[in-house]
Amino acid sequence: MHGQPRKSLKQEDESLLSAKAEKLRALQSQFFANHRNRIYTQEALDLSAKLLEGNPECYTAWNYRKLAVQHNLSRSDPNYVAYLFDQELKLVENALRKNYKSYGAWYHRKWVLSKGHSSIDNELRLLNGFQKADSRNFHAWNYRRFVTSLMKRSDEDELIYTEEVIGENFSNYSAWHNRSVLLSNLFKRKAEEFPLEEKVLQEYEHVRSAIFTDPADQSGWFYHLWLIDLTVKNYAPLLVSSWPSHGSSITLNGNNCIDGCGLSLLNSTLSDTRTLPVILYFNQAVEGVNLSTVTVKSEHLKEDLVWKPLITNNSSTAQVWGAYLNLGNMELEQSKTYSIEIAIGHSMGIVSSNGYQYGDPSQIAFKLCVQSACTKPVEEQGGKLTSWKDNNFQKIDHFEDSDSTVTADLHIPTTSYWCMKAIEEEITNFRELLSEDACKIGKLSLARLLTALDLSTHQHDKRKNHTEEVLKLYTDLVELDPTHSLYYKDEHSLVLLQQITSSRESLLPYCHYYKDATEANTSYVCLRLQNLSLSRMGSIENLLWVQMLDLSHNELRSIEGLEAMQLLSSLNLSHNKFGSFTALEPLRSLKSLKVLDISYNELGSHSIDTRRYLCSSPLANTEAFDWDRFEILCGSFSSTKFWEAFLIFESLNLTDLNVTGNAVADENFTSFIGKVLPTLKWLNSEELS
Repeated sequence: MHGQPRKSLKQEDESLLSAKAEKLRALQSQFFANHRNRIYTQEALDLSAKLLEGNPECYTAWNYRKLAVQHNLSRSDPNYVAYLFDQELKLVENALRKNYKSYGAWYHRKWVLSKGHSSIDNELRLLNGFQKADSRNFHAWNYRRFVTSLMKRSDEDELIYTEEVIGENFSNYSAWHNRSVLLSNLFKRKAEEFPLEEKVLQEYEHVRSAIFTDPADQSGWFYHLWLIDLTVKNYAPLLVSSWPSHGSSITLNGNNCIDGCGLSLLNSTLSDTRTLPVILYFNQAVEGVNLSTVTVKSEHLKEDLVWKPLITNNSSTAQVWGAYLNLGNMELEQSKTYSIEIAIGHSMGIVSSNGYQYGDPSQIAFKLCVQSACTKPVEEQGGKLTSWKDNNFQKIDHFEDSDSTVTADLHIPTTSYWCMKAIEEEITNFRELLSEDACKIGKLSLARLLTALDLSTHQHDKRKNHTEEVLKLYTDLVELDPTHSLYYKDEHSLVLLQQITSSRESLLPYCHYYKDATEANTSYVCLRLQNLSLSRMGSIENLLWVQMLDLSHNELRSIEGLEAMQLLSSLNLSHNKFGSFTALEPLRSLKSLKVLDISYNELGSHSIDTRRYLCSSPLANTEAFDWDRFEILCGSFSSTKFWEAFLIFESLNLTDLNVTGNAVADENFTSFIGKVLPTLKWLNSEELS
């Protein structure tokens, strides 16, 4: 059992264990000889059986049995084939009686039954025996799902079985989990005789009985958290935001630079590449975003858009997809406006990872307005030293009414009225419970319920908001349960960011003009989210328009999700808790990034993060790595110190970088990074010659 101290073995017990180990070693030695020589005689099989009955965790022996069975299947006698598989089932049963949590034994039994030569009538009886011995044995529950699938046993019958097991002991995590799997299958099929609304309400009542009987037991709580997600979850993928947003106008100067459209101000953001990013942000990861599922209409578009997932793990499935309009090939004329329409999902093909089709065909229409030539040539723009001091920023009083760029045209899915009522009823019940027993998981559940209610009522009544109460609950949980404080801080950050970015009014206090010290008439706009104790980024779908972002003086250890902000040109991450360059990997996707401040973090204070690699070398990574260039730039420096930084920065075109205040930022490193970034004009606030 967990948490039980081990007792010292008596001398006679140690002698018995030594003798047993010696016997197993002798069997193993003989077995490996048979395995190497591909000997599959009955004598060899008997020997492997003895080994497995003594040690069911010997995976190689289970694989050997599979090879032996396949070898002996060459005989055409059906009686012998049946006997062969029957012997395998008996061996597995004996091994499971030795250790009924053996992965290899359960997998081997699945393999035997999947061959179709054995009866499955006895399997549930066998399972009932093992589940009585340990009703929470997840191996047996996994195998039960496999067997019931072969038997074509209905999910409804299995629901009745789980209810019986939970009735005997409602502290059965595995039974609750199996119930969630069964219900998910039924809801996915949307069986007519299985109405979602009625069943979900019954499940709330069912699990509430367990929770209120013993609030200290966590099994029912976890099922309740899953039930909340089920109630508000949208299984079908939806487009939740985009950039450009529907109805927006993007102003271009004569050199195809983005100009001041509301808050879309950094004139030089995309001038180097002469491209305009188009971003599609879905509510979940999808695949199939391509020319056949997303069509673009424009009389001046000379080439098809190539859609790519904005994710760094080379997956074909992503929540955010991007493409780039090549402005240089569009032959745009000054003083003219061009309309562009993008249709998403009007033909089948966009599919979520759980197999649901995109079911909300939508359209994004925006305009490109071409004005007079830029005041400065493209090649002269950028490269000025950026100062993040407070005296360089001025609060914005109001947004232009016509500006549709600030907040995305969100495609908010509607929530059924019964879902809202179910959540409201649960909130009432949980407030009553917490008034008597302020348990930590009860507070977490209430926070989840209130957040779900706010999301479901967003499109109905924006005045009903429980954000402050939710934030207070997570703050209380940090003190009440310090072991999981990082999780609670992350959830607090997500709720806070949702509150800040949910509307133009809530966003306004965080938007500032940045006054360029070298150009009195030039004002940029910066979203300043500093000093908010943020430990995690969220609500990125509301920030696709941002070009200058200040996240300094927070508690960030990762910037996962920032790869979606394709317009981002200036980024301040100073005074956070980044421990390795790996945490900055999303920066590699930000082709418009020119200014980066990562000063006063923990870079270099920890060992190199090699958890995602086979060994501490870039050669072990599946991504392309310019090893020859890296070796030349390193020279006599220790390569292990620099290769992660090279991996992050070598694809960027930064003009201003600050790494001071990090353990890694010694003279050798700054010299190396200056070579990696030939576009750099300012390093650690000093101009490079």
